[in-house]
Amino acid sequence: MSTTPKSGSTRLTADARRLTSLAEALALSGSRVEDLFWESQITALIAKLLKGKPNRHIESALEALVPDRMAAYEILVEMAETGSESVQLDGPDGPYDVLLVSAPILVWTRYQLPVPSPLSPKEADTLVKALQQHVLAEGARVALLPEIVSFEQMPQTFQDTARWTLQLGQAAVSGKATHPEVRPMPNTEGMLADARFVVATVAVPKGKAVFAWQAATDDIAGHRAACHQQWQDAINPVIQARYTACTIDYVQPDAYYVNSREADRRIRPLALKAAVIWLQNAANLRGSELQAAIVGCGESMIEEYRVGFTTRHSQQVIYGCVWPILSKEEAAGAAIDNGAPTIPDEIAAHLAEVGVTEIKLISGLATTEICEDCGAPFFPNALGEMMHPELPEETDLEPRHFH
Repeated sequence: MSTTPKSGSTRLTADARRLTSLAEALALSGSRVEDLFWESQITALIAKLLKGKPNRHIESALEALVPDRMAAYEILVEMAETGSESVQLDGPDGPYDVLLVSAPILVWTRYQLPVPSPLSPKEADTLVKALQQHVLAEGARVALLPEIVSFEQMPQTFQDTARWTLQLGQAAVSGKATHPEVRPMPNTEGMLADARFVVATVAVPKGKAVFAWQAATDDIAGHRAACHQQWQDAINPVIQARYTACTIDYVQPDAYYVNSREADRRIRPLALKAAVIWLQNAANLRGSELQAAIVGCGESMIEEYRVGFTTRHSQQVIYGCVWPILSKEEAAGAAIDNGAPTIPDEIAAHLAEVGVTEIKLISGLATTEICEDCGAPFFPNALGEMMHPELPEETDLEPRHFH
């Protein structure tokens, strides 16, 4: 979901230009008093844009700040996330603070991920009770999205996120079972690893704690970890029944955007290793018979790494995986050679865990080329040639359904 920001068009609307100017002013501020002045103006403009007609003014402003005004970018993206994942609503007994939260569930398999389906009333009730008993502050109101969703089904703009927050927030405050419309789940055929999300809004009286660990007087980190374990234990029967024969990893329930990034980060090695294990089984190739090539791809900076797989006896790419860059820190670190472990080092370590040890890093920056016919990314071989992956003819192309 979260990706490295790309530079966009310099033709901005008046509102987008104003946002960039305000964000730059805040980045240059030398005092907290001045900070508050600029923050109030940014907050008001973001609120106006989120409630207005469909637009991408915030996204355009962020793109314009990349790559040479990253301090202002960081300020604006944080305030846009806060403005869209939280809202204050009036309830029958006073104002409520509302926060959109998610609980990512990372799943991977050597077979095929099951087709998702809406939550049953019993499953939904289990998830809500688990949130209330183990994650949220006492008395918090909850409205749950009635299905576990994928990245592709979640909001794609700040306006979409704000709409989810408002609609689920109104349900939490009022107690009425309403929820935003969710896009259909895309085709999961052949998918071996994915992040799925339990999404809800939490409503608490203005100024009160949202999460259970906020009540701790000491060892807050330990209390938070205990909440995570209790949440996992409580929902595991529901999730295990839905993802038979899958390895499951539960992420701490938290605010929407921070958990989107955390799921993005943690699904990358799982997807990489699941793909290699499937390739070894489907093509009957041991890890020692495979070699991998890694190259950074992008326009002006590394936006993703692509990993191409060949056999030891051929330079034809037979399979590939994409490792996206998720933050400005990763993008900056990818361009600096300071002797510290790099993302290619991390990729190589994960490949070694599944038996692939012959790995070559291709220098330079490759384009993010895709096939015009099928849309598949091109991947490198050990010579640095970007190629369309072609599986061996004897490959069992379909991951098996375990169910």
